[in-house]
Amino acid sequence: MSPEQGARRSRVVMVEPALTQLAQLSASETHRLDRAIVAVSVNPELGTEVPGTLLRDYADDIDAVRVIYYVTALRTITIVAYVEA
Repeated sequence: MSPEQGARRSRVVMVEPALTQLAQLSASETHRLDRAIVAVSVNPELGTEVPGTLLRDYADDIDAVRVIYYVTALRTITIVAYVEA
């Protein structure tokens, strides 16, 4: 029997607007945002559905970050459309 593995993370891809926003963040903001992106890559259900779209909106009040994203059908890629920190 093989040992149990942890949750499988999806690969994260950022679209151009998110990359532009990321470039404007400080190191501290980027670090906080990184934790949120890891969280949604492990559990894409964290965010709430944006009605009428495939998008999900995840806001972490403790780290004061927000990520808008969608996940591919096979849950192997999380595509980040917007970041805020």
